[in-house]
Amino acid sequence: MKEIALHILDIAQNSIRAGADEIRISLGESVAADMLTLVVADNGKGMDQESCRKATDPFFTSRKTRRVGLGLPLLQMNASLSGGRMTIESEPGRGTTVTATFRYSHVDRPPLGDVSGTIALLIISNPGINIIYTHRCEGKEWNISTDAICSELGGDAITDLSIVSPLREIINENVAEVRNFQPAYDKY
Repeated sequence: MKEIALHILDIAQNSIRAGADEIRISLGESVAADMLTLVVADNGKGMDQESCRKATDPFFTSRKTRRVGLGLPLLQMNASLSGGRMTIESEPGRGTTVTATFRYSHVDRPPLGDVSGTIALLIISNPGINIIYTHRCEGKEWNISTDAICSELGGDAITDLSIVSPLREIINENVAEVRNFQPAYDKY
């Protein structure tokens, strides 16, 4: 995967398949600390220690439709290539947390990609799951959630495809305000 947004989508899809009804996605940027941190946490069925250990093996998957699972191994590789690392914490019945760190300025760090489009797609496509997205940058923070959108606009609004574009714009505008900078080596 060539973008952080695609990693977010892949891990969130794993969470959905695991029966999660809440997925917390956090992206933290710090130019000062030269660190980009991605955390995806869910309350799905979780994994035992053996499955957790095997999750980064490309030839291990719990899916029955194919024999390989490349999402987590690719995330681990991308984190490692950019001077970071990936960890998985999971417990059966309690969910899973995937954390990946990247050196922010590293030439091999994948670009962020269309994170706002990915979050908007996840929210609209999964109205029964509370998707919570938080973006942090140099001490500032902004978040959005399915529950907040439903509370503000009504539960039916979340399934109206006409809100995809405005939702994406809202995410872009607020994240740009939190970022309050535009590094030369990354375009959101």
